[in-house]
Amino acid sequence: MFRASTDSSAAVDLAASTATIDTGAWWRDAVVYQVYVRSFLDSTGDGIGDLAGVRVGLPYIHKLGVDGIWLSPFYPSPQHDHGYDVSDYRGVDPVYGDLTEFDRLVGDAHRLGMKVVIDIVPNHCSSEHPWFQDALASPPGSAARARFHFADGRGAGGEMPPNNWRAMFGGPAWSRVADENGTPGQWYLHLFTPEQPDLDWRDPRVAADFDDILRFWLDRGVDGFRIDVAAGLFRHPDLPDSPDPAADERTRDSVNPLAWNQPEVHEVWRRWRALCESYTLRDGRERLLVGEVSVPTAEEQAAYVRPDELHQAFFFHLLSAPWDPAVFRTTIEDALRDIAGTGSTVTWVLNNHDQVRTVTRYGDSAVGPGRARAAALLLLALPGAAYIYQGEELGLPEVLDLPDEVLTDPIFHRTGSRQYVRDGCRVPLPWSGHASPFGFTTEGTNDSDDAVKTWLPQPEYFADHTTTRALADTGSFWHLYRDGLALRKSLPQLGGGTLHWLETPPHVLAFVRGDGLVCAVNFGEAPVPAPVSSSPLLSSAPCSPGILPGNTAAWWMSDLAAPDAPAL
Repeated sequence: MFRASTDSSAAVDLAASTATIDTGAWWRDAVVYQVYVRSFLDSTGDGIGDLAGVRVGLPYIHKLGVDGIWLSPFYPSPQHDHGYDVSDYRGVDPVYGDLTEFDRLVGDAHRLGMKVVIDIVPNHCSSEHPWFQDALASPPGSAARARFHFADGRGAGGEMPPNNWRAMFGGPAWSRVADENGTPGQWYLHLFTPEQPDLDWRDPRVAADFDDILRFWLDRGVDGFRIDVAAGLFRHPDLPDSPDPAADERTRDSVNPLAWNQPEVHEVWRRWRALCESYTLRDGRERLLVGEVSVPTAEEQAAYVRPDELHQAFFFHLLSAPWDPAVFRTTIEDALRDIAGTGSTVTWVLNNHDQVRTVTRYGDSAVGPGRARAAALLLLALPGAAYIYQGEELGLPEVLDLPDEVLTDPIFHRTGSRQYVRDGCRVPLPWSGHASPFGFTTEGTNDSDDAVKTWLPQPEYFADHTTTRALADTGSFWHLYRDGLALRKSLPQLGGGTLHWLETPPHVLAFVRGDGLVCAVNFGEAPVPAPVSSSPLLSSAPCSPGILPGNTAAWWMSDLAAPDAPAL
């Protein structure tokens, strides 16, 4: 039933496309743990996570077996979008700590052998940033306003926005400012919220400022940057109407070809790559640039990871793929063909701080957890790098019943709709105990009525998902991730080499890595014969020899790598 596919497209040679690339670079197959600082661990008792809390939690992350951490924005910010509205790119918001605490965190992570990647937000800043405050105080046509997209409105009195663009977080993408005498004046562009004015990267001072910002953090020892909205930065210079405007006030205009994926953005990434490589030449430590590149196809994403641009770009297509083996296979093939073909490696993700958690996304409580476990094992078997969002290793579900009055996501406040609200995946992690704050904060951890309130409320069922329980239960999500990461590091088959698809029965996806690591996923509900008759090295659910249960993934060692391998 299982045999090596005779389809010539079924084998992907991962080494041939990287012949001129440093195949030993740490980032190529790294697994990085995403820390949403605000929700990781609170060291001060204010109900909000902070950098000191991350430092306390480093041994937990290290024990999981990842290669590094990515920190969400911790810069000074009015927190309209929880740090993605930056008012100072060279500091730490007091709610999260200070630069001394940041330096301690980097030092401790490096002593544990883990890399530190920080978030950088070049597409927009905060409306409270000195650059924008200077622009508001300056007249139309001034140098201060040239850092942003200011434009005159349409209509006899300029009362209409300059074009029909919509904001990603709902509503129009333009807001009007008042002139010095108080009369309505120009409009400024913000593709997210009015508190996040878009920078105009056609002004050379913006690029120069960000060069200095990168150097500031590289000089403090960071190992790389996760780049927010990496397909943004540039707009069509004439700011014409979008050919596909959103008529609904609550619709996000994420497909505007005039606002995203402009060709000039690639020059920025070449500039940043050269800057990072200048540091590597000094000390031999390769710094990473990984982009949030939201484009429709793998082919378009591949343009961002050419050898002189970004090292990596998050491949989001698995994140949105339905639980279907044909869709998963096509998605994986597209990524390996188009992205690995550039000399980079695919950067796989199943979740992040903007998406519904996998346990909930894959189905109800009867099937969602099993599918999420299987997807995790599939992820770790794929060639390339992977990013794991905090709490996925605990099997946390999405918190769907947060009351309206506690929601903080600007999407909700801009649209009045809960459809895209992201707060449900950002609820603070549970660490221990039987009631909120579940050890998340240093005070009020005795399950008493006067316990400190976390910035988003934790549901009672988080008691079943604490790190204490997960570490003690060898069948938990945490142990599945830990065991998968350990095997990933110890098995040469999960490095470079080839991925070869196997012919499979319906509802099953299976492939061979290298010279004999078999991964199979049963997307169906009923058990099927396994591709290998022996017991698996690792499985997402209990597997009897020769059987692969429904909604289950497993790894075996076998001799199925040869194209002429006989059917089992």
